Amino acid sequence: MIGTAWAADTAGGDGIFSDPGFWVAVAFFLFFVLAGKALWGRISAMLDKRSADIAKALADAARLREEAMKAKQDAERTLGQAATEGAAIIQQAREEAERMQARAAESLKMAVALREQQALDRVAQTEVAATKDVRDTAVDVALSATRALLREQVGSGRSAALVDDAIAELPRRLH
Repeated sequence: MIGTAWAADTAGGDGIFSDPGFWVAVAFFLFFVLAGKALWGRISAMLDKRSADIAKALADAARLREEAMKAKQDAERTLGQAATEGAAIIQQAREEAERMQARAAESLKMAVALREQQALDRVAQTEVAATKDVRDTAVDVALSATRALLREQVGSGRSAALVDDAIAELPRRLH
């Protein structure tokens, strides 16, 4: 009914407002404005959410980058400390090796000196034993010669004269 009445009115040619194409365009424009507004709100919310997600991802990436830089610095510091400790250990090992070498050289000197002293002691003992053997042999030879001499002289009657001479010399030797 409204459509028929409207159609009857438009036949008279009231202008643009009586044209149905105009009203279709207005309705189309209003539909797009209202639908666009709702659609724009949703698109805007979706873009805002996407923007927030990207910002969060960037913040996480920056935080992870900072943590990675800290970890790298810690690793470099640890590596530096390990290198320093390694150099100190190597230096200590060299010093210990030098001390051990010096102790070994000193020990070797002491062992050589001890062996040399033992050899000298054995030579001295051998000399003492040889000297004693020579003295013992000389004493044995002298005793044998004295016995032989005494047998010859005592047996011929001279023993009484020797005893008398020895008794006479005794007072002079005691004083």
